[in-house]
Amino acid sequence: MQNNLCESQTKINLMRAFAGECQSRQRYYQAALIAQQQNYVGLERMFRFTAEQEERHAKQFFEKLKECAGETIEIQATYPASVFSDLGELLDASAKEEYHEFSEVYPEFSSVAKQEGFTDIASEFDMIAKIEESHHKRFDYYLKLWKEDMLLRSESSDELWMCLNCGHIHKGSEPPRECPVCGAQQGYFIREAEAPFTDCNMLN
Repeated sequence: MQNNLCESQTKINLMRAFAGECQSRQRYYQAALIAQQQNYVGLERMFRFTAEQEERHAKQFFEKLKECAGETIEIQATYPASVFSDLGELLDASAKEEYHEFSEVYPEFSSVAKQEGFTDIASEFDMIAKIEESHHKRFDYYLKLWKEDMLLRSESSDELWMCLNCGHIHKGSEPPRECPVCGAQQGYFIREAEAPFTDCNMLN
């Protein structure tokens, strides 16, 4: 059992995880900019939301390395060059990246940390793996809508759509070309069920 973090494989794995999360954050911010340029504001907000969570993961992993402050840690790892302009390709690449992290990378890192006696770090890897699984499901959900051309369409005429610019709710099989309240383009609309905090009205 290894108890000195600075002489462990877990130290290497923490730095690999930190580097990976930083890169994920930047990839998703780049994807958000592309979505914004193409007027898919809902996808832009989703990518930014996920990027901010990846930033917090990076911070958690980096802080675990405090014991080894001042060291230069060499790592070897592979990271995806998901340089796409097509949003479908970006969603697909992001879903695959998250799947790899939660199903392979972090379980392996957790197992090593447990073997070396770093149970708190193993727990961190396990918890963040579950978050990455939720990211995978999120990207996979929007990828399916994109592939089926259903991002801004629904089979139900009772679908509720929310304008992310002003909060207007529209009922119909697709959102309006322009929001009747604020004039925002159609790309500002998402399904109300996808919007943050929409269930709060049910709490009263």
